[in-house]
Order: sequence, then structure tokens, then C-alpha cells
Amino acid sequence: MLEKLEEVEKRYGELEEKLADPGVISNRGEFTKLSREHKSLAAVVASYRSWRKIASEESDLAGLLDDGDPEMRAMASAELPELRRKKAEAEEELRVLLLPKDPNDDRSVIVEIRAGTGGEEAGLFAADLFRMYTRYAELRGWRMEILDAHPTGVGGYKEIICSIDAEGAYSRLKFEGGVHRVQRVPQTEAQGRIHTSAVTVAVLPEADEVDVAIDEKDLRIDVFRSSGPGGQSVNTTDSAVRVTHIPSGLVVSCQDEKSQHKNKAKALKILRARLLERAEEEQRSAQAASRRSMVGTGDRSERIRTYNFPQNRVTDHRINLTTHALERILEGELDAVIDPLVTYAQAEALKAAG
Repeated sequence: MLEKLEEVEKRYGELEEKLADPGVISNRGEFTKLSREHKSLAAVVASYRSWRKIASEESDLAGLLDDGDPEMRAMASAELPELRRKKAEAEEELRVLLLPKDPNDDRSVIVEIRAGTGGEEAGLFAADLFRMYTRYAELRGWRMEILDAHPTGVGGYKEIICSIDAEGAYSRLKFEGGVHRVQRVPQTEAQGRIHTSAVTVAVLPEADEVDVAIDEKDLRIDVFRSSGPGGQSVNTTDSAVRVTHIPSGLVVSCQDEKSQHKNKAKALKILRARLLERAEEEQRSAQAASRRSMVGTGDRSERIRTYNFPQNRVTDHRINLTTHALERILEGELDAVIDPLVTYAQAEALKAAG
């Protein structure tokens, strides 16, 4: 581990020199790539330097155990246990930091929420989940923007897509990808029977122009008039935009803004994220992790989490976690679920690393 840490620190120093080079600074693509690598190594280097300082202090104190002065020996004996505890904690932290890192962890995200099984009730729960992620972003000081929305007319959403602009957002929200199941009595249920509905959530790392270059020649742009639920006209101009990426066949529509230019920019943002995800999916095609398995079909049986309103219960089925704090979680206190998922993923990675 020490050899690897020394290599990381050496590479960190090389990156600092390169990032100060005017030639690199003027090359946007190269500068962005090296900046990301530099940022990804910063925590490891800081932790390694802290560990090295503790190890040096421990060595100095251990040397005092053979000192001729009884007071010095007593002082060393008293302080060594605490220092060794700190050293062990620092070593554990370094093991976690040295685990293979998801290259997208530092990115912002695009979150796509779609109503699945359950009709109007699924649309209402899609709105609840959107509000939950909105509150979570607010609590963490992250900036959220709606990219596209298709309301149902009764306060729900058939689909809503938003971006969350914050460094490290993907490292937290990637665990939200999958089918979320809700069990509750709908407002329209006269008999008081509990219904089960499902909503799919997809979390995509946001891509910029450096990551995914899109040639305008590969795009077909169609414009049309925005419409609201039930065919209600939102706008009297052709401001909605449909972008078709001809080589991949991907189609993205945006009508949330009244400006055609803004809708096109938002559509391209979603398109870049989907193209980046598709490229990464092809690279890991030998693995089971793919967008299809993450998103599923919206069927009730394909679930990662259940929100049971009568029992005020949230259950994450991946790690068998149950908490009776449904209201707080829907108010954005998602760390109660995300932190155990992060810890579990790290423990599994440490186990695999031996």
C-alpha cells in the first residue's frame, strides 16, 4: 500500500506542474482532463500526508520508551495508545480511498423520473420523488434545474427530467437508480384500500462538450408548439424542440422553456448524458450493470425501494435496510438511506480487494 501511495503522491506533484504549464492551460480538453485527475487524487494525498505525520510521531514516541528519564517513558506510554488508534483509523481511511473509484463520482447528474405501474397514483408519486430530490439538493446546497416535464393535470408527472449541478452529486445519487414502489391509499380511493404503484428513476452522470462531441450534421432538429396536460396550449409559438441524434437514434424533446434556444440547449444536455452513458455501457457490456437493468420497466416486481405510508416505513431491498422515517426521507433527509448504501458498497469493494 505504501508503494502505491508514494506513486499517487508523485503523480499528484506531476499534475500540479502540468496544470501550471501555459501550454496545458490553453488546451481546454487537456486541462479539464488533468484537473479532474488532480482533484480525484487530492483526498488520497492529503490523507497519506496526515498518516505519515502520525506515523512519524508514533516512531518518535516509541523511541522514548527506552529513554533514561522515567517521566519521558511514562509520557510516551500514556500517549502511544491514542496515537496508534489514530494511525489505524488513518490506514483504514487510506484503504477506502485507494479502492477503484467510479470515474463519474465527481460529476453533476441528470435525474429522470417516470411514472410506471399505477396510473394517476404513479404520477403523483413521481411528483413526490421529484420533491424529495429537490429538498435533498436544497439541504446540500446543490443547484437543481428542470430540463423537461410532462405533468398529468392532477399534480403528478408522467415524466420529469432535471439536472443537479454539484461536484460529487453522482457519487451520492447513483444509488437512486431503479424502481421505487409506493404502498398507500390514494386520495381517489373511496374504500380506503391500499394501492401499490411504481416509479422508475434513472441517474445519469452529466457530460460536457469535452466528454461528448456532437456534430451538428448528425442532428435533426424539429420544432413544435408546447402543450400542457389534456392538450391545453402552453404557448402560442413553436418553442418546443425535438432533437434526433441520427447515428444513435436517440431522441430528446424539451418544452419546459418558452425560448426555443433554451429548450434546444436543455435537450442537448440530456442527449450528451445519454450518449456518455451509452458509450460507458458498451465498455462494460460484459458486466450486468446497464441502464435497462437499472431502470427496468416500471413493473411493481422490479424494485429497489418500497415506501409504505400506512406503516411510515421505507425499505431498501438491496441491503435489507428498513427505517420508520418515511416522512423525513420524503422531506429530503435521504442520507439516512444513502449513507448505509455507500458503506455497504465500500465494504464489498474492500472484501473483493482482499
